[in-house]
Amino acid sequence: MKRKLIAAIGIAGMMASIAACGGSDDEASKQDPKDRKGELTVWLMVDAQSSWPELVKQANSEFNKKYPGVKVNVQYQQWGDKTKKLDAALSGDSFPDVVELGNTETMTYILNGALGEIDAKKYDNSDTWIEGLKDTCSYEGKLYCVPYYAGARVAIYNKDMFKAGTGSDQLPKTEDELLKALDKVQDKYKKDNAFSALYLPGRYWYAAMSYVAAYGGEIATYDEGSKEWKAALSTPEAQKGIQHFIDLVKKYNHGDQTKDEQDHANVMANEKTALLYGNAWEAGSVVDSKTNGNPKLKDKIATAGMPGPEGKALPSFIGGSDLATISKSDQQDLGQEWISLFTNEKSQAALAEKNILPNNTKQLEPLKAKPETAPIANAVPDAWFTPIAPGWSAIEKKETLETMLLDILKGKSVAEATKAADAEINSLINETA
Repeated sequence: MKRKLIAAIGIAGMMASIAACGGSDDEASKQDPKDRKGELTVWLMVDAQSSWPELVKQANSEFNKKYPGVKVNVQYQQWGDKTKKLDAALSGDSFPDVVELGNTETMTYILNGALGEIDAKKYDNSDTWIEGLKDTCSYEGKLYCVPYYAGARVAIYNKDMFKAGTGSDQLPKTEDELLKALDKVQDKYKKDNAFSALYLPGRYWYAAMSYVAAYGGEIATYDEGSKEWKAALSTPEAQKGIQHFIDLVKKYNHGDQTKDEQDHANVMANEKTALLYGNAWEAGSVVDSKTNGNPKLKDKIATAGMPGPEGKALPSFIGGSDLATISKSDQQDLGQEWISLFTNEKSQAALAEKNILPNNTKQLEPLKAKPETAPIANAVPDAWFTPIAPGWSAIEKKETLETMLLDILKGKSVAEATKAADAEINSLINETA
């Protein structure tokens, strides 16, 4: 109850601040674009700075052709402290006009009134936006952000290790075949006690929930009768998926099973595993010296669709980023225009050329046949997402799900651990303020 009250006070306080400082851009939007003056502050994550700075430059250039008197001030943020900085900015008078949010972060800011409403008609290919991304921007029939790019998890593997263990450098297509191959790879490198044929960290809840989805389970479901969300990890389907994940961790992870996935790319870089389940971009981290990777493994690391139970592909979490305007900004129209330029078909095509998944199925389709992107592109249509529930953002979901997994690894039964997790989730999932 205390945590609920704190969350309610926090959200109510932020909403009051936003309401008090909210501005209107109606008058400004009626001005001739060439007469507009000022500065548009855009918060983007550092990924754009390091991987596609030319897209930012292109959007700014196009924007300034129309609004020569408006300076675009792009400020790059780090994932680790972005939300803390944003919360502080929103409670004061110095805040961005446009912000990039991870798609698991958007509901918090939609519910506390921080994001401006978006008109989908102003954006290229909005009729074919990837549904999983659009859902993270939507609440009660209204849209509050624009899908930016998509992501999914895939198998990342060391071709040389698989060839040494099985005679083939290709990842098996089914899980039954994969497990047989992993046994052979593990036997090949058994002299190294820390070697894990499959490095699957015990607190990796994204992976665990993928196995839940594989068996038809969900974290929570929406009940039309009560109009409430209900935790569903105690269902037979979800429990079966969790047990499957735990079995894989116990059998193949010979490192520290209590860790999360944050450093698993480095485990592969240090040649302590032959297979990971991770974001496609992490394959690059394995070989990039700037991220403590191992350049010697270049051309040895490949990606493929991750085989799942019962002869099917493992469903992936649909990751990605969204872009939104801040509701208390007095130049939301400019923010929407900048976002439109930054996410138009030309910009999305440039992302696709870099093997980043675009925000729409129209431009995603060609990537399904491209060898470099086929695994991740094909993982998108059947991907799963966390509950689109008002209180999900208030839940310490990472802590709750990780605690559940650790408890099982330490000996608690799946039934007992999922029951406890469901009780925690149910205590908050329908809270809105």
